[in-house]
Amino acid sequence: MNKKQRITRAVTLTLGVGVGAALLLDGFATPVGSAPPSLPNDVHSERSPLAKQAEPAHEEQEGLLELSAEQITLAGIELAEAQARTMSSAISLPGEIRFDEDSTAHVVPRAAGVVESVQVSLGQRVQQGELLAVIASQQISEQRSEMAAAQRRVELARTTFARERQLWQDKISAEQDYLQSRQTLQEAEIALNNARQKLNAISGSTQLAGGNRYELRAPFAGVVVEKHLVPGEVVSEASNAFTLSDLSQVWATFSVSPKNLNAVQLGKPVKVSAPELNAQVSGSVAYVGSLLGEQTRSATARATLANPTGGWRPGLFVTVLLTTETQQVAAAVPEQAIQTIEDKPAVFVRVNDGFVVQPVTLGTRDEGYVEIIAGLAAGAQVATTGSFILKSELGKGSAEHAH
Repeated sequence: MNKKQRITRAVTLTLGVGVGAALLLDGFATPVGSAPPSLPNDVHSERSPLAKQAEPAHEEQEGLLELSAEQITLAGIELAEAQARTMSSAISLPGEIRFDEDSTAHVVPRAAGVVESVQVSLGQRVQQGELLAVIASQQISEQRSEMAAAQRRVELARTTFARERQLWQDKISAEQDYLQSRQTLQEAEIALNNARQKLNAISGSTQLAGGNRYELRAPFAGVVVEKHLVPGEVVSEASNAFTLSDLSQVWATFSVSPKNLNAVQLGKPVKVSAPELNAQVSGSVAYVGSLLGEQTRSATARATLANPTGGWRPGLFVTVLLTTETQQVAAAVPEQAIQTIEDKPAVFVRVNDGFVVQPVTLGTRDEGYVEIIAGLAAGAQVATTGSFILKSELGKGSAEHAH
């Protein structure tokens, strides 16, 4: 086969393939004006009513959850209106409950001795003047003897002075004898006063019980928070016998950094909360330190708290919320209404057909409410209690749409 014959054969094959393809396409084509071929019934059955809601016409309302009023009630979803509200900005500071040092006393022995008896136990509540312990002391015995001797010398000197004065007035004795007796009386009175003051120095939280014993008594009503005495123990003036504190009022101490010092002022209200107790109490700033700590580089401040039930125990870690400023916001909703959708805060806004998810920008939080800076206008109805249910349903819908 020469070159010309080979070319002619290739052209013939190419034309044959083209005609065959045209006939094949013509067999599958639908004539103009005729109905398209029908699909099997099982193909139509795969589209559910939920799938029909995802038509292009509904894609414009992305995030819509269709719920009737009855369904909302059955689901326990509650609504709240976004409205203007006065809110306060606050800073949160870590703190600790401590004894009110103005109502805390360290009861110590006034004279060295031996403990004869202890009348109270640790944690016991006592009243003012209640007996705490009895201590026997040689020093008390010596001072009692000194005072008794001084009293007798005063009595003798007073008698002598009266006699010498009368003799001098009757011109019987010399004036020098009279002046000498007067000086002796004055010296005896000075010695008596000195002995009496020594015994008074042991008073205060003590009372003399007779002989060589004295009593330790409570200086005010409170709770025995420390006890270091047992019968037979030898004590001195440096021994810490008891620590008594009135726990009806305590301090909440907290550290303030230099940048927040201007906001912490005497008399400013604070709120102290304890997550462990699930409790909160109000107080006021009673002290702000003038110096910064060498280690913390912060100032120490404290708030005075009423503690009538004794629930705020010293040593408890707390959070101190300090109000810095108060302002009027245009829209605020309960914190329960805020949900996180795609890592952003959002609310579910009530519409005619149900709820629509609406991203928002948050601002100040105060007393269970949060400010809405952008994304929601005042007057809008949002879901509060039960909004997490809507978030769950929205997640299910998104998963089904992805499939």
